[in-house]
Amino acid sequence: MIPLSATMKRVSRPTRAPSSAKKRHSAKNANVLRAKSTGQIRIIGGQWRGRKLPVLNAEGLRPTTDRNKETLFNWLMPYINEARCLDVFAGSGGLGLEALSRYAAHCDFIELDKQTATQLKSNLTLLKASKKASTNVHQGDALSILKGVSETPYDIVFVDPPFAKGLVEPTLTALKEKQLVHSGSVIYLEHESALATPALPAHWQIIKEKQSSALRYMLIEVS
Repeated sequence: MIPLSATMKRVSRPTRAPSSAKKRHSAKNANVLRAKSTGQIRIIGGQWRGRKLPVLNAEGLRPTTDRNKETLFNWLMPYINEARCLDVFAGSGGLGLEALSRYAAHCDFIELDKQTATQLKSNLTLLKASKKASTNVHQGDALSILKGVSETPYDIVFVDPPFAKGLVEPTLTALKEKQLVHSGSVIYLEHESALATPALPAHWQIIKEKQSSALRYMLIEVS
């Protein structure tokens, strides 16, 4: 007869992975974490000026440069205070966060990537944004979310979609059809320079515009 104690030892002894396997697993996890957390954005004006915030690397993520943000928010100076804002393809949230830093009253963010949306929520918490304004982060497909994102029109809308996805025209159409803008609203649109800006609805006009070798960006006024 085999002693009971010996049987228990054989049954309960765990199988241990070789130390080399554990090292490989740890290294793999570390590489994944580094791949998803190597980036920063900087807020360039307003109450959070100079704050740097972590951003995750995600496919299609293309934060607006500080130089372009400076141009844009100079354009927006007459509109930004107490504005209701919508950041349609939020990514890092750089445009919406910049608007909140400059005392916009509200911002809805829409972001497809789940982890990027989670990081954006974390950054809003880090900034204690809820003490100064109201914010919402909507995770999912932008064109689907636009169908019911708000019953109240926005004063400022940021439209900076991933390149080469055919999203510019349907997004502008959704803003008009869902009545997400009103007379006096402004829309910031950024797209690749090779793309022709689609025909705008009646009474929408481009009031500011710049172009580089890579992209074209403009401010559209709804009247």
